[in-house]
Amino acid sequence: MAIKATIFKANLQIADMDRHVYRDHAVTLARHPSETDERMMVRLVVLALNLPADAEAGTLEIAKGMWDPDEPELWHRDLTGRILHWIEVGQPDERRLLKASGRADRVSVYSYSASPQLWWDPIAGRVARARNVEVWHIDPAASSALAALAERSMQLQVNIEGGSAWVTSADRTVEVSPRRLESR
Repeated sequence: MAIKATIFKANLQIADMDRHVYRDHAVTLARHPSETDERMMVRLVVLALNLPADAEAGTLEIAKGMWDPDEPELWHRDLTGRILHWIEVGQPDERRLLKASGRADRVSVYSYSASPQLWWDPIAGRVARARNVEVWHIDPAASSALAALAERSMQLQVNIEGGSAWVTSADRTVEVSPRRLESR
């Protein structure tokens, strides 16, 4: 018998001073059996960092990236179903990124490994030709600290300023400052 996903619920209070997005956002996350708390929490922070400023333009949704190879981790689609923003977490292969760049207006990748250059350098030149792909790296110490905040029911405050996010749960705060990886 297959192991089922574990359900987590998070209430996010988001204050994004960079884009003037201030809202509460309730999220239900299905953590795949092979997914770690660290990866799940990175997905949650990435959602907060990329939540559309215009609520009428739709919202960023958690997709079935772990279950379905044709979907990302997160995506923002307009009312017609066109994919405005495709977001991957981890280190997807070149083929997946190039396919995503053809399907979406914008593609973002958030890596959180200890050595992202080992993954990125060999594919950067080929992926950079797509022109709508941007790759970000989250420090492994920050992603590891995020994992410690994971609970089945979470109340998180996310304050974003200057491209950094401060994620607070009760008396613990984790700073997440993604930095852009450039092709060499």
